[in-house]
Amino acid sequence: MITVKDLVKNYNGRRAVDQVSFTVNKGEIFGLLGPNGAGKTTILRIMSTILKADKGEVFIGGFSGRERPDMVRKIIGVCPQEIALYPDLTCRENMVYFGVIGGLSRKKALKSSEEILREVKLEDRAEEKVSSLSGGMKRRLNLAVSLLNEPRVLFMDESTAGVDPRSREAIFNLLHQFKKGEITVVYSTHYMEEAERLCDRVAIMNAGRIIALDSPAALKRNLDPGGNISLEEVFLKLTEE
Repeated sequence: MITVKDLVKNYNGRRAVDQVSFTVNKGEIFGLLGPNGAGKTTILRIMSTILKADKGEVFIGGFSGRERPDMVRKIIGVCPQEIALYPDLTCRENMVYFGVIGGLSRKKALKSSEEILREVKLEDRAEEKVSSLSGGMKRRLNLAVSLLNEPRVLFMDESTAGVDPRSREAIFNLLHQFKKGEITVVYSTHYMEEAERLCDRVAIMNAGRIIALDSPAALKRNLDPGGNISLEEVFLKLTEE
């Protein structure tokens, strides 16, 4: 579904992404793990065609992000780290607005909004202004907007940062539903317990490079044959070297 090959990105003389390559299978939840500044967000921005790589290539659903970004954008959804919502509009108004500017008819945007608000457990808040929502609810609505175009691939950048347990659980449950619908998810986080619970495979990053890539269980066994350590312990061990 996704092929990333030899990505390089420099910022002001500093290499933010350094020869990164990996693949993501259809229906997989793939985690990008690493400390702040490891290159996770830069890679997601390149994959979602927001940013151009200095070198390398990304293919999504068979389309080149460099040569056919228009086709890539038709099949992806992006849930950014920042809350990208209008605070003075209601939840439903935000959904319909983003649906229409994304190419949906108003009728389709309304219908999809109802369904997705139900999925993220915000149907009873549809007429409330975003400014009145808790931080966790705003995160859920942020995710809801990214699902309006029924994406085949979803990019999520630190999408549970600072959310309450109820909102985090709602997001987790939705991600598990995605697997049944064969939606491919690339998920960046620095919360190791989330990655261990959610991801089929993870890439651990440090200083712009992938230093380990496998399933959480396999990464744990590599350092402890009994697997009696946490993914966080694996991460700390690998990134200290």
